[in-house]
Amino acid sequence: MNIIYNDKADLLYIRLDSRKQELINKRINEDIVLDIGSGDRIVGIEILDASKHVTLEQLLPVKYKIAKAA
Repeated sequence: MNIIYNDKADLLYIRLDSRKQELINKRINEDIVLDIGSGDRIVGIEILDASKHVTLEQLLPVKYKIAKAA
């Protein structure tokens, strides 16, 4: 599992399965998108405005990368 947080965009991405595969994006609401892979399994979760939905201080010490803005 990988957790990537972009602090400039306030975007949190949780990748549950690192295998390369075709993905379908399914928007749950305006701030949450699921990446669905083979077997209709959730492969990733993208959370926009993450600081409004997740207590980042409790989540991020697990293992994370801060993405560099382009």
